Amino acid sequence: MVTIKEIAKAVGVSSGTVSRVLNYDQTLSVSEAKRQAIIETAEALNYATPRARKNALLPPLNIPMASHADVSAHVAIVHFLAPQEELVDPYYVGVRLGIEARCREYKIEIARVFNPDVPVDLAMLTGISATIVVGHHPRAEIEAMAKVCPHLIMADFNPRMPQFDCVRADLGEATTTILDSLEQAGYRRIGFVGGYELMDNDALMHGEQRCKAFIEWHEARGSYQPELMALGQSERFGQNLRLETGYQQAKSLLALDTPPDAIVAANDNMAIGTYRAIQEAGLSIPDDVAVVAFNDIPVAQFLNPPLSTMRIPGELIGEVAVDLLVERLNGRDYSKHVTLPTEMVWRGSARRPVRT
Repeated sequence: MVTIKEIAKAVGVSSGTVSRVLNYDQTLSVSEAKRQAIIETAEALNYATPRARKNALLPPLNIPMASHADVSAHVAIVHFLAPQEELVDPYYVGVRLGIEARCREYKIEIARVFNPDVPVDLAMLTGISATIVVGHHPRAEIEAMAKVCPHLIMADFNPRMPQFDCVRADLGEATTTILDSLEQAGYRRIGFVGGYELMDNDALMHGEQRCKAFIEWHEARGSYQPELMALGQSERFGQNLRLETGYQQAKSLLALDTPPDAIVAANDNMAIGTYRAIQEAGLSIPDDVAVVAFNDIPVAQFLNPPLSTMRIPGELIGEVAVDLLVERLNGRDYSKHVTLPTEMVWRGSARRPVRT
């Protein structure tokens, strides 16, 4: 496991600076470039091990070396987060690092990167061989890009348009795994902190995978209670859920006459906000309230107590997106939908389930 000292040495800063950056200390005076270097280095050091493990266990792609000249064409990345937003969630830093690293292996040039600060200019996609679309994008935008770019690869998003390749984790199944484990560990009143999406200007209150799975799990047991579902509105379509949303929604759960004994947060950032709400209420984690989340960003292991979280392989999602792109450029004429496994990492924020 990577240590703060190792990250500090790699970036050339003190261990204290690394700790404060990873814990989102807003009082720290540090340049954005240095902050980004710390976050990217933390993610990269974590991601080297699963990358090496994948390369050791899986056979190489069945693509002739001679064809690499064909995949050196220019590609684009269309990201749903702006650079400053990406830093708030290092999970997406991992997705990007996976894309960049795999492109270097194939000698693919990333010609253009679009994000919400630089809207997609369809004219600039003309002549681009393929585009990797990261995160949630409106259907109309995807259809427009498909008209000018021959290949679109969806990373960490399934637009439910079967003609496009996509790679993601099954967050619904991961949510069910978490809930089963919490139930087995003795938790009986489980709350959920998340957000609802705006899809083509329509609010989908319970459409997000984790939220939907949470409801279905409880309904199957006849125990669904709407007041235990605390959802905040994203500031705009696709924007990552923020620490403040987790804080505010957790406060609403803790204010209930009978508060939950465990809270599932939609991602680690929301869990950080949840920690703050629990601590302000004078409660203890996990003695009074357990907290479990998703992503396993670097800061998760440094929280007090360390956060139990479902590890989602962001860097591998990025790598596989490039693998799919290469296959397309080498002639594959049918779509592929790839689901990568998640892994639960139990730490101090919740009791471990007892397996019988």
